[in-house]
Amino acid sequence: MPEHRTGAAAAGGGASPARRPVLAALAPVRSRLIGLAVLLAVRISVGVAVPALLAAAVGAVLDGTDVRGPAALLAAALVVGGLCEAAAGPLAFSANATGTHRLRMLTVRHLLALGPRSPHAVGEVVTQVVQSAPMAAGLPARAAESAISLLGSVAALAALWWTNWQAGLTFTLAMPLTVLIARRFMSEAGRAQENYLTAQSRIADGLVAALAGVRTIRAAGTLATETERVLEPLPELSAAGRTMWRTQRDVVWRLGLLLPLTDVLVLAVAGLAVARDDLSPAGLLAVSGYLALASGMVDQIDALLGIAQARAGARRLSEVFRHDPPTGGTGSVMPADGAVRLRGITVRHAGEAVLDRLDLDLPAGAAVALVGRTGAGKSVLAGLLGRLIDPDEGEVAIGGVPVRDLPLDRLRSLVVHAFERPELYGRTVHEAISFGRPGVGREDVVRAARAAQADRFVRRLPAGYDTPLDETPMSGGERQRLGLARALLRPALVHVLDDATSGLDTATEAEVSRSVTGLLAGRTRLVVAHRAATAARCDLVAWLDGGRIRAFGPHDLLWADPDYRAVFGPAGATGSLTGPDPMKKETKEEERCRVEHR
Repeated sequence: MPEHRTGAAAAGGGASPARRPVLAALAPVRSRLIGLAVLLAVRISVGVAVPALLAAAVGAVLDGTDVRGPAALLAAALVVGGLCEAAAGPLAFSANATGTHRLRMLTVRHLLALGPRSPHAVGEVVTQVVQSAPMAAGLPARAAESAISLLGSVAALAALWWTNWQAGLTFTLAMPLTVLIARRFMSEAGRAQENYLTAQSRIADGLVAALAGVRTIRAAGTLATETERVLEPLPELSAAGRTMWRTQRDVVWRLGLLLPLTDVLVLAVAGLAVARDDLSPAGLLAVSGYLALASGMVDQIDALLGIAQARAGARRLSEVFRHDPPTGGTGSVMPADGAVRLRGITVRHAGEAVLDRLDLDLPAGAAVALVGRTGAGKSVLAGLLGRLIDPDEGEVAIGGVPVRDLPLDRLRSLVVHAFERPELYGRTVHEAISFGRPGVGREDVVRAARAAQADRFVRRLPAGYDTPLDETPMSGGERQRLGLARALLRPALVHVLDDATSGLDTATEAEVSRSVTGLLAGRTRLVVAHRAATAARCDLVAWLDGGRIRAFGPHDLLWADPDYRAVFGPAGATGSLTGPDPMKKETKEEERCRVEHR
């Protein structure tokens, strides 16, 4: 499938891909981040002022002058700094929590909008939403705190130069090596964190797949093998974790040696200045305070690690937003009928053409069966009508109007899908059937359930249609019938039944087919069929083979072709399923309708 920039990404303008989803999540917390930045700026400003105020108070004591004024200023500065510190913590926590909620909502919404287009495995998606989102949400607050702390350190360095230029020069000469160590730490920790998240995603994805097939695993006695498969990325996870701690260990001992050595050199230079009377004893106290603040630009290993982790989470999260969900058209012309036209349709997967320049016409109001061998692309073709997927090339039109030109909400009301394995949503059975149409009354829900042959088993439930869905044990066939009822409830021009009755026995399927035919009379139906009997009940059959429509016509005429019969398995290949008598002489009308094979 072609990849495009997402709308959320485009909104980020020139921002890097890793920052775009984070920027999109800032809207509801922007005021809190601004308030946090103000508090941090005041706190760091007070911090820069404290050494000078402390030196003034100590100088007043040493000189025997009035100390009350300098002491009062120092006390006020300390109180303001403490209040800012107390207020900044909860504000940062609130901004992170709201940003996490916003990022998770944006991610889930984007994934649901991608639908079948999503290239992400389930386990990876869970990791993104659960772990990467809170990491990325903390990036703005962490970045603001680090940036303001850096500005404060720069201001402290300037004050250090102002107080004693020799001390300032000594500290400045030691800075490049310190910054180099910190920068290398950021880079290595970020890569290790990304590797850690990737390994976690692989484990989560394997676990989700194993849980989905747990009955098969238990029946086959392959629990040990599947456990090893799920935990196969565990060495990578361990290696990434060890790399993070090793990187942190290395930078801690390097800075642990370098920073104290730098402090000793700076204080020694300042002490010599005091000995030469170039600096007062109170000035030495100020140098010590400014030195501590200036060292803060690199003496923040935990902060650096937090930023590296947040950046890794943001980069991982940005992968979700690299794929563009479908955008609806803005056309105002609505289809006149349910005639479907597909022209030059090509769909590729992993570089291979699943559908290759396919052409197909579904007459308005006709029931057309779509048949073909497993893997022929039937569900792919069926998904084109409602834009569950878009073709790489070609055009799909309903009633002469290209589906790309239709607003998505309008298209969803024109084309309705029923699936082989429907997912049911809602609190009760009634809500599961009326999902997407909350205002529908009970009478319409019951009518759709009857058409899908679901009414009888629903009425046997403890509370009938009001039975909670999570208290309703159902077989695969019963779930299919509820999913079919949900599709039948929606008035549409085109109904796509993607193998929606495969879980039913032959007799029930025949009853459902008769009811559906009556309820959907006059509406176009595309029925993905695996049974010959299902194809026989449709008006026409589209035979999909090799990415194209090999034949199109009535089932009884196609049945004469042994390759067509073989599509339905061994029974069809032997001709044992109901079909036309191949020895019967064709009428002129049948001869005229004979399908031309491509």
